Parts: sequence; structure tokens; C-alpha cells
Amino acid sequence: MSSLPIEQGEQLRVGTVDFVSPNEIRAVLDIDSPDSVALNAGTPRNFPRVNSYVLVSCDNGYLVGQIEWLAVESSPYPKQRDIQDYGLVNLPFPQKKISLNPVGTLKRVSKQGIDSFKFQRGSESFPSIGSAILLPTDLQLRSIVESGNNRRVIIGQSPLANNANVAVDPDRLFGRHIAVLGNTGSGKSCSVAGLIQWSLEAAMESETKPNARFIVLDPNGEYTRALGPDTKFKGRVFKVEAGQDENQLQVPSWFWNSAEWSSFTQASPKAQLPLLKRALRAMRNEDFKLETDSSIEIKRFLGNVLVTLKHDKSSGRPFGGFGPAKGFNETMAKWIESFEAYRDQLGDSKLTPVITVMCKYREDRSAQYATLQATVPEIDNIIVKVTSAFQEFGGNEHDLLPKSEDIPLPFEGNNLVAYLEALAQENGSEQYVEYLVARIRTMLSDTRMKPITNDGEQKVDLAKWLENYIGKDGDDDSCVSIIDLSLVPNEITHLVTAVISRIIFESLQRYRRLNNKTLPTVLVAEEAHTFIKRYRDDSENQDVAAVCCQVFEKIAREGRKFGLGMVISSQRPSELSPTVLSQCNTFLLHRISNDRDQEQVHKMVPDNLRGLLRELPSLPSQHAILMGWASELPVLVKMKSLTKEQQPHSDDPDFWDVWTRKDENGNAVERYSDWDEVVKEWQQS
Repeated sequence: MSSLPIEQGEQLRVGTVDFVSPNEIRAVLDIDSPDSVALNAGTPRNFPRVNSYVLVSCDNGYLVGQIEWLAVESSPYPKQRDIQDYGLVNLPFPQKKISLNPVGTLKRVSKQGIDSFKFQRGSESFPSIGSAILLPTDLQLRSIVESGNNRRVIIGQSPLANNANVAVDPDRLFGRHIAVLGNTGSGKSCSVAGLIQWSLEAAMESETKPNARFIVLDPNGEYTRALGPDTKFKGRVFKVEAGQDENQLQVPSWFWNSAEWSSFTQASPKAQLPLLKRALRAMRNEDFKLETDSSIEIKRFLGNVLVTLKHDKSSGRPFGGFGPAKGFNETMAKWIESFEAYRDQLGDSKLTPVITVMCKYREDRSAQYATLQATVPEIDNIIVKVTSAFQEFGGNEHDLLPKSEDIPLPFEGNNLVAYLEALAQENGSEQYVEYLVARIRTMLSDTRMKPITNDGEQKVDLAKWLENYIGKDGDDDSCVSIIDLSLVPNEITHLVTAVISRIIFESLQRYRRLNNKTLPTVLVAEEAHTFIKRYRDDSENQDVAAVCCQVFEKIAREGRKFGLGMVISSQRPSELSPTVLSQCNTFLLHRISNDRDQEQVHKMVPDNLRGLLRELPSLPSQHAILMGWASELPVLVKMKSLTKEQQPHSDDPDFWDVWTRKDENGNAVERYSDWDEVVKEWQQS
């Protein structure tokens, strides 16, 4: 092939532009253009072909167009200028036409004397009528498909671009959330597992133990085979009935916040929810001791006095007019009376300095014509004495501010029930909380839930929990946590998922606040339509599924700022929350045949790219369309192959092999139905 640009352009020319608009370009193919296979681009290539690429000559390089449709129209034969018209009739002849979606611009660049090309999205100018349509060379095709910076992870090849490698930047892929959508059996789960494996393998090339964190929410128990402890990724597995090399799934009830408690107990917002929040607040602040403990009582009383003193000082009550100053003086008398009673009860002299300084304050104001107003040094001296006594009884100034009911501080579930009952008796509302208490008691005594929601004999430490589920530094070379939800009771599946996701998100929020840096983490939601299902906004009482979806919506909106990326995998995009889908910036679309799901996907992409999505119903397995932030342009990709051991455990049922008791190689295939063993295991769970 000639190396001169003009001659090379003529050899690659296949047509002429005859219609231009901002979102569509139409062209007439030459009569001698290839019909099925093009040989003039360097290597044999199928042309013309829907969704393949061609170039259009324009001012600043080439406009890259993606073929949307092909057609043959009957057109009159063009008259030639050098031949006079002698009344001959021009018969119609078939003319090939194509429609192109403009996807970007390809520019020639020269590095060290070597010509190359650079692709970028968008176009500064459009071609004019009569511009040439050119076939891209192999170098130009690779420059289009293999465009972008930091292409560190190869995920497959593009069959429409002469099998050029399709690679992505992990920062773009996981940093702004990715949705992997497709019908069951289309290769969706293998793609999700592959994205994790290929990313870690690429990282291992430069670092033996990557500082990566993947957390997989696995509702069907599929990913242990692909990423579990027996693989080179040595993933940590958390499940209900933990076996060897597995961990017991634990999400204790004190992890739950008030919204999760409310949704699980179905507390009514008017009568039950205020009592539930008050009880939770008491649990977090250790105010749940129903038995009398004098030391705890004194500590709390000292704390209340200290808070009141500081508030009165800042508001100016002791320094005000006659009325406020007199009121403060009388309050001081009540405090002295209470402190003397506590001192006599304990026989302890720790309160004596407080009583002495307060008595002196009273005596200075009992003389004739004495002023009732205080001075700042007097109040400061009283605050110092009260603070000292408060600390001697085990108090801490951080304890003075009441903790929120949503702070994850440990408490026993039985204490919550007892406190709720005591509150109900105090308020005379036993009939309103009877169902609420019964629901909590059922959860605490349920043998299926107890290993998950209660600490039992082994207490859960939040810091250790975060180390296990998110990952820790040091000798731990595992980058993957697999949370197997397959045996979690249906009543708490959404709740467990919501709590785990929220705790991970909030811990990363606090990590950034403390360190001013993010800790990049990826949360993978397999079968996401189970957890992220759209809900009604106008419902007064949000159920557990709605609360779970709201957690993922918050992560979708704010997770990027705190280093938490999401991988959403689903076979029903029409059932997913629109908020979560709208926050996904990259899409990996496998075969989608349902019309409602196709319609949902079409809403998420620009108008000029919808032609590419018409191929979704006919995509073979292992093929997908990559589009969005992680890809410079939409591209059809054949995902890299995974061995049997690398694939998730989501194989199609082998009906024929079981029916005939042998596989295609003639090996014996047996399935025994030992229902006694199934029932025994079932009834003991």
C-alpha cells in the first residue's frame, strides 16, 4: 500500500457524504466499494457491518462514525457531463447507503518521527457534503478502540475492530460506579468476577500484595469458587453456617440505627417510634441500668450540674438582675442539699470540696445588703471543683453531651426490651408498645437470626469487624471479602445488607475526615434488583426494603467522594432504583431481551447511541457493550475467558447429562436424592 497520504486516502475511500446533521451523517457508498469483505485496509475485514467504524475526512483530522444502518435504494443513474442527452431514458440502479453516528475525532500525531493517531470524544467540526468516507487502517482501528490514558486492565477484545484489546482505567471504572446488566445466562456474573480478578492480577504485576479492597454482597453463594480462600485471591468468606476457612456472618443488633430498627419492628411513627428512639438513646448513653447504683447516680448528677453551670455562665444568669441571680442562688441550695445526701449515703469525702465551695458562695450572699450577683472567678472556681469530683467518680467530659441513638455503641437486646417496657409503664402506653416488644423478643429468640444479630458469648468489636470485612494492613494478603447471604433468613436479608453497606460507607467517611485521604474500596452488589429495588416515596412507613435501597442511593450519590465505588449487577434494570442507575457512569451491557428492561437502558444513553443498543437482544454469551466514563467510546467487547475454577458457581443446569447419566465425553453423571439428609439439615437449622 502506498505511504503517500493522498494515494492512501484514495485506496481506502469507500463512499461520499450526502447528508449531515449534529447526530447523524449519511453517505452513499461507491459502486465498487466492498460488498462483504474489505481487502484494501491491510488485512481482510468484514465491511460494511453494523456498529463497525469508518472515518470521514474533516478539517482537523477524521471524524469517527459508527455505522447504525445499511440500506440499498433505487436511484437514477447520474448523467455524465461529456455525453449529450439524446432522449435516452436513465434506468434506476441500486445504490448502497449507510447512516453514521459521530462518536469522536481521530487526529494524526507524530512522536519521534513515528506517525500515530489519537482519539478523543466529541467533534469540533462536521464534514461537508461530498467529504470522503474512508476505511480505517489497523493502526487507526487500534487507536480508536485502545484509546484513553492509564489503560491498565485488559477486559477483552473488540470483534468489530479486528480484535483490538479493550482495556480500562480502574480509577474510571470503579471510581464513578459501574452497572453490569444482562439476562440470566448472558455471562453477567462471569464479567463481574472477571473485572475483580483481572484488576487484581494487573495490580499484582507491580505489587505482590495489592492494597485493594473488594466487598462482594453475594445473595446466591456464587463467588466462593471464583474468589474464595482456595484461590490465589484468598478471599474471606462470611456466611451463616461457617465451615472450614470461613467466618461466621455477624451483624449484631447494636450496629443498627434508628431507621433500621424502626423498619424492622414496623414501629408506628406517632406512638411507637418516639419511645423506640428514646430507648435506643438510653442504650447508647448507658442510661439503661434499671437497678440503683449510687456511684453511677452521683456521676450522672455531677454531669448534669456541670452542664447546667456552664450553660448558666454562658447565658449570664448568675451575673444578671435580681431575679435570675436569686434563682441561681436558690438552685445552688438544692444542689448542696443533694450533694450532702449523697455524701451521707456513701460516707465518701469526694463531694466535700464541692459542698464547701457552694456553701461559701451561699454564705457570701446571706449577709445584710450583700449583692446576689456572682463574679466570673467565683463561677469558674465552682466549675473546677465540680469537674474534679465528676472525674473522680469516673466521669469524662466527652460523656456530658448525650450520644445520638444512631451511634454504634454496644448494648444488650434484653436491656432494650426491659427499658421499652419500663417507658411504656411510665407513660401509660403499654398497649401501644406490646406488638413492638413482641417483635423484638421474637428476633432475639429466633434460632435462625440469633447467630447473626446477637453477640452471644463472643462479643463483637467494631474495629475488629471493620478489619475483617473491609480489610486490614499487615500480613493479610486477601483483597476480597465475600458476604454469603444465601442462608440469611428472608426477614432480615434486606436489613443485614443495609447495615453492612451503611457501616462500610460511614467508616470510610470517618476515615477521610481523620486522614484527609480516601481509602479506595469497591462494593459489589450481585443480583442488585433484590437490594436496590425502586420504592414508593410517599409511603409514611418505610419498610426494610425501602430503607435498604435508600442506603445504596446515598452511596451512589456520595460514595465517590469517600473512595467507595459500586459495581451493580442485575438482570432486571427496570426494577432498580432510578437514582442508583442515574449515578452509574459506566455500563457493561450483556444480552437484554425484555422490552421494559431495554426501554430503561435506552433512557440512560444519549440519543445518537441508541442504535448501538438495538444489538442487545441478539448479543451472544460473553459479549457485551461497554459504554460510559470508563470507555472513550461505546464498543462491542468479547470478554476474556475464565476457566471453570475462575467462574462463579452459576452454571446452567445440566438436565440432559443427568437424564442420560453421562456427559458429552461419556463420563458417568449421577445425582442421588437423599432427602433424609436434606430434611435433617433443614430442621436443625
